[in-house]
Amino acid sequence: MSQSAASIDPAEIARFSALAAEWWNPQGKFRPLHKFNPVRLGFIRDRICAHFGRDGLSDNPLKGLRLLDIGCGGGLVSEPMARLGAQVVGADAGERNIGIASLHAAEAGVTVDYRCTSAEELAAAGEQFDVVLALEVVEHVADLDGFLAACGQMVKPGGLLIAATLNRTPKSFALGIVAAEYILGWVPRGTHDWKKFLKPHELAGCLRRAGLSLSDVAGVSYSPLSDRWSIGRDTDVNYMLVAVK
Repeated sequence: MSQSAASIDPAEIARFSALAAEWWNPQGKFRPLHKFNPVRLGFIRDRICAHFGRDGLSDNPLKGLRLLDIGCGGGLVSEPMARLGAQVVGADAGERNIGIASLHAAEAGVTVDYRCTSAEELAAAGEQFDVVLALEVVEHVADLDGFLAACGQMVKPGGLLIAATLNRTPKSFALGIVAAEYILGWVPRGTHDWKKFLKPHELAGCLRRAGLSLSDVAGVSYSPLSDRWSIGRDTDVNYMLVAVK
């Protein structure tokens, strides 16, 4: 894969590639993602089913839909989306991440088309998808507008883009940086740069420039008492955003 795509930040790729072997360890470096995953998967499934008129309780509610998981990492979302019936392309700029994701999918008997590539390269190749997922990735790219323009180009007319990221607030600095990285050790120090966090209206503006219209914003909150994540209205730290083309 060419590393010339403007949105790729080599330092970010190196940081996550160094942790590649940890992706599928629920007690390892990505434990927070494993705890977070059921909530975001439910949100994604429900929004896709509602938009495309699918029954979320059926065996393969996403059958017939082509889905891109850009910045897929080790495949923690790609695999479940494939299990729901979607034709999934999982793309990541880190070769080690793609290697781990491919191996896990093969062992699990799940079909996912994993590729070591960038959003720009996929868009240039004319790829088109019913749904594009950009989860916990926009805060790591070097060229946000270029990345989202490529993502928007790949969404079919009437399709969806679903993003998940962190808000840039004092609360997100306290919880997403100080607590998560330095006190609780949920993620390695230096994983996030608070200055690259995006307020919902900033991300919505970028998506509008990419030809997409905001349709939903939801907060994702963690309760230390129950050790659980939940969807709600509090977008001060984590949030998910849905846009339509």
